[in-house]
Amino acid sequence: MKQLLFTVFVMSMLAACTQQEANEISLVDRLSNQLKVLVEATNQSEKVPRSWNAEDGYKMIGERDWCSGFPAGSYWYMYELTNDEQWKNWAVENTEKLDGVQYYTGTHDLGFMVFCSYGNAYRLTGDEKYKAVIIEASESLITRFDSVTGCIKSWDHGSWEFPVIIDNMMNLEMLFWASEQTGDPKYRDIAITHANTTLEHHFRQDMSSYHVVDYDTITGEVKGKQTHQGLGDETAWARGQSWGLYGYVLCYRATKDPVYLETAVKIADFIVPRLPEDGIPFWDYDDPKIPETKKDASAGALIASAFYELGGYVEDGQAYFDLADKIVASLSSDDYLAEVGTNGGFLLKHSVGHMPKNSEVDVPLNYADYYYLEAIKRQKELKN
Repeated sequence: MKQLLFTVFVMSMLAACTQQEANEISLVDRLSNQLKVLVEATNQSEKVPRSWNAEDGYKMIGERDWCSGFPAGSYWYMYELTNDEQWKNWAVENTEKLDGVQYYTGTHDLGFMVFCSYGNAYRLTGDEKYKAVIIEASESLITRFDSVTGCIKSWDHGSWEFPVIIDNMMNLEMLFWASEQTGDPKYRDIAITHANTTLEHHFRQDMSSYHVVDYDTITGEVKGKQTHQGLGDETAWARGQSWGLYGYVLCYRATKDPVYLETAVKIADFIVPRLPEDGIPFWDYDDPKIPETKKDASAGALIASAFYELGGYVEDGQAYFDLADKIVASLSSDDYLAEVGTNGGFLLKHSVGHMPKNSEVDVPLNYADYYYLEAIKRQKELKN
């Protein structure tokens, strides 16, 4: 009798595992079929797709747009998830559309542009030509570092003197990588200095973050703090909080400095109680119109991806894994995941780019898809 019960138990566990694997395969197939719609509609262009809406169609961008690296990055992730050589071919084509961007010194976003595309290309192929591009891009990025402010300058536009945005934390990953690959500590040293300065000035007492901090280049003092893409200067713009969370997780990965881990946990402590039931944030945590306002799937995808990594660094990591699973399940539901053939071929619906300017509101965005696929990849690696 005991043997029979044991056999039944084992068979039920195997069935559950088989069903889970089938569900994962089914989801990956659905994502692959949907992204093929995007590729087939846009791949003949020298540009890459950033967004889409029913009225205007595709928003296509050149290599100097901050979002230019995400399509190639998504295709590299799809290649990794499917092992389909066609995805590799498309990933290579869209990576190499960006050739020349590594020499561009007019933006802080080279990490997004180059590391999401060429970085994944090198990680998955080992081709040295991709490595050279990333190192050159790192050289370009550090030209924007100022030793007086202790930061990498974000924007060259607007009335700010030396604006630094919380998004810039994401671009540090490429600098840490460049020092690891070359043995030259200069990239890492700049990344650490930037992270420390940002920690000192960007965060409020509750560990919510401003979007923009403007510095005086003569004294290094802070001139002003704003939340440019949020509801107001003192509100918590959701994607900005996600950039900060993810940024300090990657800083801990690169340095093992416990201050960065503590910072990431504190940012998570701010975010988690403010998440709605489905785990997908409203575009600004302080919007008084909640729940009658827009969700931001891109902010949710970032949180999920960050939590899959953060959970591996803390004792109570399962809580982060469970939250990430919940967010991925929501993003993979019909509420957020587009039906195949709709949404211009983008995966996720309901992201918010720049609400105050009414730009890219409640539309698909290429970076939402990128971090969603990264979260799925990380989830799969944890379960394996």
